[in-house]
Amino acid sequence: MSDKFTNRLSHETSPYLLQHAHNPVDWHPWGEEAFRKAKAENKPILLSVGYSACHWCHVMEHESFENEEIAALMNELFVNIKVDREERPDVDEIYMNAVQMLTGRGGWPMTVFLTPDGKPFYGGTYFPPVDRHNLPGFPKILTAVAQAYKERPQDVEKATGQILGNLEKMTHRQETQRPLQGETLANATAGLAQHIDHTHGGLGGAPKFPNSMVFALFLRQYRATGNELYLQMTTHTLRKMAEGGVYDHLGGGFHRYSVDERWLVPHFEKMLYDNALLARLYLEVYQATEEPLFRRVTEEILTYIEREMLHPGGGFYSTQDADSEGQEGKFFLWSRAEVIQVLGEEVGEVFCRYYDVTDVGNFEHQNILHPTLTLTQLAKLFRRDEEEVTRLIAEAKRKLFAVREGRVKPGRDDKILTSWNGLMLSAFVEAYKVLGNPRCLEIARQTTDFLLTDLYKDGRLLRSFKDGQARFNAYLDDYAFFAAALIDLFEVTFERAYLDRAVEFTEALLTRFWDGEEGGFFFTSSDHETLITRSKSAFDGSIPSGNSVAAFNLLRLFYLTENQNYLAKAEQVLRLFYEAMEQNPFGFSNMLCTLDFYLRRPKEIILLGNKNATETKEMLARIHGLFLPNKTVVCADPREPTGVPLPSLLAGRTQVDEKLTIYVCHNFTCSLPVTEWGALKELLEA
Repeated sequence: MSDKFTNRLSHETSPYLLQHAHNPVDWHPWGEEAFRKAKAENKPILLSVGYSACHWCHVMEHESFENEEIAALMNELFVNIKVDREERPDVDEIYMNAVQMLTGRGGWPMTVFLTPDGKPFYGGTYFPPVDRHNLPGFPKILTAVAQAYKERPQDVEKATGQILGNLEKMTHRQETQRPLQGETLANATAGLAQHIDHTHGGLGGAPKFPNSMVFALFLRQYRATGNELYLQMTTHTLRKMAEGGVYDHLGGGFHRYSVDERWLVPHFEKMLYDNALLARLYLEVYQATEEPLFRRVTEEILTYIEREMLHPGGGFYSTQDADSEGQEGKFFLWSRAEVIQVLGEEVGEVFCRYYDVTDVGNFEHQNILHPTLTLTQLAKLFRRDEEEVTRLIAEAKRKLFAVREGRVKPGRDDKILTSWNGLMLSAFVEAYKVLGNPRCLEIARQTTDFLLTDLYKDGRLLRSFKDGQARFNAYLDDYAFFAAALIDLFEVTFERAYLDRAVEFTEALLTRFWDGEEGGFFFTSSDHETLITRSKSAFDGSIPSGNSVAAFNLLRLFYLTENQNYLAKAEQVLRLFYEAMEQNPFGFSNMLCTLDFYLRRPKEIILLGNKNATETKEMLARIHGLFLPNKTVVCADPREPTGVPLPSLLAGRTQVDEKLTIYVCHNFTCSLPVTEWGALKELLEA
C-alpha cells in the first residue's frame, strides 16, 4: 500500500527526518530551497527541531504533523523546515538560544518561527493540538504568528533585532587578566556540593540527569585534596543510579534521565553519549575504590553497546527510542504474572521481591525493575545461602533477557556521529587500559579505522554517516572528541600514527575554528555555511563543551610534543572562560576539569623498554589501575630512536641495566629512574 503523502524528507538519510517523510506537512530539509520559497512567497518559516529518540517529538508528530487539518494550516501559512538536531547541532544551538531568550526555557521538540532570512521572532517547544497543560493549541499559535508577521511587521523586526543582538553578545567574551588559581577549583566544587541529594544521590530534585562532568570534577578534587566527601558523594550517586530504574538491569546501559528524584522512572531512550560518559565515570570510581559494582556496571554498559549499537564495520549508532509499539517504555516493563510465567513460582517470588515487581506495579500498572534489597538481605529473607541467591538472580536475569529479546524492540537511530563516536571510543580505550579486556581495544581500533575511512574525505572530517553516505562538515565537537580519543589510543598502543592524527585534527581546529580576535573556538569552521550568528560556547550540555575538550587536548599534546603554541592557546581558552567557570561551575564543569589538569600539571610517565614485553604490559596495567586523572603515558623502545617522541628533559637518559626503566616528570623536573613497582607507585601517589 502506497503512502497517502510524501514530502521532500523522503530523500534524506536521517532516521528522524524519514519518520516525517509521509506527514501531510509539506516539510523541507534545512537548505536554500526552503529559504528561497519563503522569500518568493513572503511567508514566515516554521522551523521544527527534534531527534529520533525524543518521546515528545513523537507525540507532537502524531497529534499535529499527522493531522491533515493542522498540516493544511501549516502549509497555507508557512514554509515548513524539519531539522534533526543531532545532524545539525549548529542550527539547533542558535535557535535553542533564541527560544530560551523568548521563553526562559528550552527543550525538544523545538518550534521556532523565522523571517524568510532565518531571523527568529517567536518560538517554544511542544505545543498540543488543542488548549491544554496551560498551553495554547498549536492551530491557535499558527494563526496568531502568521497574523502578527503579516499585520505587525514592525513588531517582528523589533523582536528579531533584540534576539540577534543578544545572540551576538553570547559569542563575545574577554580574557581575564587575573591569574588562574586553584582556589577557583575549590570554590566551584564546594558550591556544587551544596546541591547534592544526600538521600538519593545526584544533583537537586526531579527530574534527575546523570551530570557526569560534575562528578568527574568531584573525583579530581578528591584526588587532589584527599577530601573523602567528594568521593562519597560520587560513589553514593553512582550506586543509586545503578540500583534505579534508570539503569537497564537485564540488558545493561542507562536511560536518558529519571523523571523522579529516586532514579526510579526513566525517560526510556538510551543515548550513546550518556553511556560513553557514564562508562568512563564508573571506571574512574572503580579505580578509586576497587569496588566490584562499579566494574560490573562499566562492563555491562560496554556489552550493551557492542550488542545493540555497534555497526558491523565499526562505528557506534546514536540512540534507541523510548517508545516501542507506540508506548513509552513498553519493551522494558514487566507484570508480575509475566515474571512468574517465565521463572516459575519459587524463583519468580525471589526475583519479584528483589526487583520490586508487584501486582499493582510501580509504573502505570507495570513494573520497572530495580533492586530494593541487597543480595545479603535477600538471602536472609528467603533463608538461603547468599551464593545460591546470587546464582539464582543471575540465571533469572538471563532467562528474562532472552524473553525480552523476542519483543518488538524500540526504534534505533542508526546514523553514526563523529563526536559521539569519539566519546564512546575513549570509553572503550579506557576500559581496555583499566580492565585489560582485549576486545575493548579491538572495537576501538575498528571504529577508528571506520571513522578515518568513511567520515574523512579530502582532508576534512564529516559529521554524520548513514546508509553508506557521509554528510555535513564536521563541527568543533567532532574534531575535538575524536582527537581526544586518538590521544587515548596513542597512550595505550604507543603507535605514532594515532598521535599524528590527533595533532592533524587539532591543527585543523586552530586553522579553521579559532577566533583570531578574541580567542577560543567557534562551533563551526571558517568556511561553513553562513548562519545568522557564529556561536562560540563552552557550556556543558548533555555532552562536554567542545571548547573544554579542545583545550584539554591542547594541554595533553603540549606535554607529548612540547609545542609551545598548544600551551599558549589552551591558556587563552581558560582565561576566556575563567569568569564563567567561577559564576556557573555547573555549566562549566568540564572546563574546570581542564583547569585542574592545567594548574596541577600531569605526571608524565615515561617507560623505556619494549612495549610488547610481559613486564612492560604488567607495569602499564598497574599504572592504569590507579586513579590518576592528570597523567600522560609514553612507552618508547631505546632501540627505535625514530619512534615515539620523548620529553627533552630525558635527553641522553637510558635504561638501567637494560631493564624496563621508568621516569616520572612533573613540574618540568624528572625523577631518578626506577625499575620496581613499589618505587614507581610512591612517585605517582606523591
